[in-house]
Amino acid sequence: MRSRLILSILAFGLVLGACTDPDAQPSAGALPVTDSEEFQELLADSESPMVVNLWASWCIPCRSEAPLLTEAHRQLGGEVRFIGVATEDSQVDAEAFVAEFSMTFENYFDRTGEVKAWIGSLGLPTTFFVAPGGEIVSTVFGVIDERRIALEIDELLRR
Repeated sequence: MRSRLILSILAFGLVLGACTDPDAQPSAGALPVTDSEEFQELLADSESPMVVNLWASWCIPCRSEAPLLTEAHRQLGGEVRFIGVATEDSQVDAEAFVAEFSMTFENYFDRTGEVKAWIGSLGLPTTFFVAPGGEIVSTVFGVIDERRIALEIDELLRR
């Protein structure tokens, strides 16, 4: 029942806010740089359930799911912590991507793909769902859709 509500909220929000701002400019500050060790500590220290998305500005599937993640954060950011990790990208392009899709959730920069390798991802995008304290509950390799993110978040919140 809760997953249907989450799915309905996300679907409605996507209809209203799926368009990106073509005039958006990169923010003034660079994304914080992270590596696999720092990132593992970040996850372990979190007291909230998390949705973590690995992406790159050059990744076409990442571009297609960015509006969904942005809307999911807008709707559920009070219950779930959203984190993005730009991987194997440039700082300038990653910042432009964050601005283009109005991603107000936390985003980090992993230039070499160390975090991606740690999670065991061979491609992008990859989304994983993390319980408070850092336990990875589920991983989705490839594009995530409204139904799957709703189901995964619902499961995460029931833990």
